[in-house]
Amino acid sequence: MRLDKYLKVSRIIKRRTVANNACDADRVMVNGREAKASYQVKIGDIVEISLGNKNVKFRVDSINEVVKKESASEMYTILE
Repeated sequence: MRLDKYLKVSRIIKRRTVANNACDADRVMVNGREAKASYQVKIGDIVEISLGNKNVKFRVDSINEVVKKESASEMYTILE
């Protein structure tokens, strides 16, 4: 699954266009490297996002195309 779609489906970022813009602005890192929106997310990847003054670091636990709002937080584990 593409990184921008994963961020939207897991509800870390509410809109895919915002996720895409964050990736293009080099605000998203995967496993310590800057990642583009087209990066293929894998289970176990460590993703860091910096938007405004908020930094989020999490590990990808599962990849699902469709997720209910209640279970979206089960797709990742916050690390910091």
